[in-house]
Amino acid sequence: MSVEFDNNDHFNDECGVFGVFDHAEAANLTYLGLYAQQHRGQESAGIVCTDGHSFHTHRGMGLVADIFQKSEIKELSGRHGIGHVRYSTSGDSGLRNCQPFSFEYAHGGIAMCHNGNIVNAHELRRELESKGSIFQSTSDTEVLIHLVARSKAKSMKERLAEAVNRLAGGFSLLVLGEKRLVGMRDRNGIRPLVLGQLDGSWVLASETCAFDLIGAKYVRDVEPGEMVIIDENGLESLHPLENCEPKFCVFEYVYFARPDSTLEGVNVYQSRYQIGVELAKESPADADLVIPVPDSGVPPAMGFAEASGIPFQMGLIRNHYVGRTFIEPKQSIRNFGVKLKLNPNRSLIKGKRVVLVDDSIVRGTTSRKIVEMVRAAGAAEIHMRISSPPTKHSCFYGVDTPDAAELMANKMDLEEMRKAIGADSLAFVSFDGMYKAVGKPRDVHCDACFSGNYPVAIDGPRSPQLSLLKILNKKQ
Repeated sequence: MSVEFDNNDHFNDECGVFGVFDHAEAANLTYLGLYAQQHRGQESAGIVCTDGHSFHTHRGMGLVADIFQKSEIKELSGRHGIGHVRYSTSGDSGLRNCQPFSFEYAHGGIAMCHNGNIVNAHELRRELESKGSIFQSTSDTEVLIHLVARSKAKSMKERLAEAVNRLAGGFSLLVLGEKRLVGMRDRNGIRPLVLGQLDGSWVLASETCAFDLIGAKYVRDVEPGEMVIIDENGLESLHPLENCEPKFCVFEYVYFARPDSTLEGVNVYQSRYQIGVELAKESPADADLVIPVPDSGVPPAMGFAEASGIPFQMGLIRNHYVGRTFIEPKQSIRNFGVKLKLNPNRSLIKGKRVVLVDDSIVRGTTSRKIVEMVRAAGAAEIHMRISSPPTKHSCFYGVDTPDAAELMANKMDLEEMRKAIGADSLAFVSFDGMYKAVGKPRDVHCDACFSGNYPVAIDGPRSPQLSLLKILNKKQ
């Protein structure tokens, strides 16, 4: 029987974006930009290009390489384009929610996509529906589309500025007009958006790794609350949002972003490595080996090994070809789901005291299964070290997380967690250690999933995990 792979014990970022203006290879560049950011969303992908007159769209469910073939790319004509990769584990994950969305309104054609979560989207949607708006999807992106379309402002930038001033939440936004490309971040800059250049053309992406693949030069990060408008006259920077205060998601450094990306001036790999260094200083262990839980556990494990002097070894080998579904065996296999992705190297582990380094503990079920698997491989002792503080709260700004009541750290103290996962010791990096490793102060970051300090007020109940999809599904 084919069943869905269980990703519920991990954080999942919900999307990534890419845009290019005035390049002969706009469709190909957008495809490659999405390919580089596939880690940000594996549910669906889409590209919209324009030649200045017509919009050409292709969207589909699945991975970028499966959705776009040469024939599809060839049909996406035009020198301007935007693209989107999406992840969703709840609500309607069908084609109707694939982005970018494109539409025609009184001022011409327009396409839009975003990364993040608009926390007041359901309230805005109710208001718009009461005024006659009809929605074709359950995505909060469509709320913004309706706000833009209903605006009486004269120019696109004025209509967009008016619309985004009504939004609350964390988002990075791309808007493609017939003759311009707009990029924007929320007033706190919670979600990433970077600006670059290639052959004299401007490009935008969620992460710099997309620029590396296409050979673009990183210029800078789009600022919190900033709107960059790119057209035939070049780039214009506006700041239509007031009360802007940087609160970049610190978990981008811990887990979400690709390690070869640089965000807000910080190299992701280096920050993870340094977190491992700080973790070794704060919570040393008397052990024989440091073993990462791949892949995100590798850099902090290397840092831990360097700082502690304990040898680093790849004691867990990851199968990189596991999809979102698998064939369930007829005979029950203990810890099958974890074994499908990870396998212990018994010859390294047997009889050894090991430090297992992972990025986080969510529900705790995966950590428990990994500890059991390493114990069964012959480990004498297992010391679990986590390269983030305990995750006690849900994220409401575009990251799919369980309800807070399901988070292990929300309902257990450290000793109870240790016993529950079966480790000989358990420790998390401190807030001070994490921010020392990142190299920036805490007050310019959002760490609500650890601290419960939400920079944007949450509109509506905090339980279950707030997203437009779940709220709408409850009402249907």
